[in-house]
Amino acid sequence: MKHTGVKSVDIILPLQESEDRERQKRAISRKLKIPPAAINEWKLVKHSIDARKAEIKIQLRLDVALGEATLPKEPEYTYSLPRIAESSRSVVIVGCGPAGIFAALACLKNGVKPIIIERGKDASARRFDLAPILRQGKVIEDSNYCFGEGGAGTFSDGKLYTRATKRGIVRDIYDILVAHGAPANILTDAHPHVGSNLLPNVVKALRATIIEAGGEVHFQSKVCNFLLTGDDGDTEREITGVTLTDGREFTGDAVILATGHSARDIYALLNERKIALVQKPFAVGFRIEHPQPLIDSIQYHHDRATPRHELLPASRYRLATKIENRGVHSFCMCPGGFIVPAATENDEVVVNGMSLARRDSPFANSGLVVTIEPEDTQKYQKEHGVLAGIALQRDLETSAKKEGGGGQVAPAQRLTDYLAGKLSSDLPKTSYFPGCNPARLDTMLPKGHTSRIQKGLKLFGKQMKGFETEEALLIGFETRTSSPVRIPRDEETLMHPEVENLFPCAEGAGYAGGIVSAAMDGVKCAESAVAKIRG
Repeated sequence: MKHTGVKSVDIILPLQESEDRERQKRAISRKLKIPPAAINEWKLVKHSIDARKAEIKIQLRLDVALGEATLPKEPEYTYSLPRIAESSRSVVIVGCGPAGIFAALACLKNGVKPIIIERGKDASARRFDLAPILRQGKVIEDSNYCFGEGGAGTFSDGKLYTRATKRGIVRDIYDILVAHGAPANILTDAHPHVGSNLLPNVVKALRATIIEAGGEVHFQSKVCNFLLTGDDGDTEREITGVTLTDGREFTGDAVILATGHSARDIYALLNERKIALVQKPFAVGFRIEHPQPLIDSIQYHHDRATPRHELLPASRYRLATKIENRGVHSFCMCPGGFIVPAATENDEVVVNGMSLARRDSPFANSGLVVTIEPEDTQKYQKEHGVLAGIALQRDLETSAKKEGGGGQVAPAQRLTDYLAGKLSSDLPKTSYFPGCNPARLDTMLPKGHTSRIQKGLKLFGKQMKGFETEEALLIGFETRTSSPVRIPRDEETLMHPEVENLFPCAEGAGYAGGIVSAAMDGVKCAESAVAKIRG
């Protein structure tokens, strides 16, 4: 029987054998029940680690060429767009995060000019503005870990995890990222990650592509108002553009609002202009930090004194449960990472996680959060209405500032003391550069939510033996997991139901939860805006 053609094959190998090409060939032969001589060549399509048991296995998906068949040549990951005409219709995009960037690319692809308006600075200038918040505790309010080119993900890890498969639009996004400098292994890794040291150059390259194709990108341009017609009530309301704090106006045939989950002034503006918002669930909690070797020993089933195998990355975890009708879960886990100050104003302390491409910090950190439902914000609803969730966030953040004691020093508590309900007499070492001050975090969350987190932590300690330890540190507060409000939109047109040509988009509008999902939503909104423009 002649064996020829190209096949997709899944094989499983022990960790120590997973990189051995001869072992791979034998495994392919066994799986396809063909002689090794029939195998011409093969390449990796997907790589994932199965560490559920003591013997760690590597799952490989391979494309295999049999007989005289050959594999297609590796594509050259390049990306360019033809320059659009000066007379092209235009879309104003508020926000230069992943949603705004990929919305701009989709507009250009469809012959429409994108005009990106970004309150923060470009990635290069933005990097310098992180030093004051780290070293002096001073927040530059429009240029920080949340605001600026690339959005919150640029300097907070660059994880590309999505539940969607790497096909269709998701694969297109990965390919575009690689074409602009992201490592090619994001195409094959089960949990791809770019790293905060690499992602700034990727977003700068994406901006260059947008400008070369005829798009515009305006930094340090903060929106303070919307240009609306129909406010007199005689005609349907329609958005025609935006006004900036410096008096400039930008108009277009549609406006895509991709401002991210921390642009609270935009929510206030929408509310002031009587553009409908609705409350939605979100989550708040802490950053929890362990020594990375401890997490490695738990996840990879080895003695802590033994270094992890050279073929294994810094280990990760994902924990989730439901306690008394509220979710308690880990969020944005950063193996080999750092905890960073993510405040956007000087009267608050907010923490987030990041890691570099190498993930070689001696610490592992993750958000450890509990769900806040709209009914949990009743204390704030009378005064703040639909923005009650934001008021709760602010309350926690300003309390963290007070308990930290100044600058961006954060309140913290050993995990064991949090469970026991007592102040920590001292704190373990931490990656959080501004420093920590012992505080009673167990008394600072809304009533009932502390007990939920405590019960969740005890459960997680049973699931991961060693997770519940005095070496673990809780740092407050992780409040920016997602937006507490949703900007409604029509399911088909993606337009706001009350304002013609306004397209709420991605995380800030309540429709995404990470770099890839935000980019996907940016593409969808841009395509809907183009379809509306063309009638």
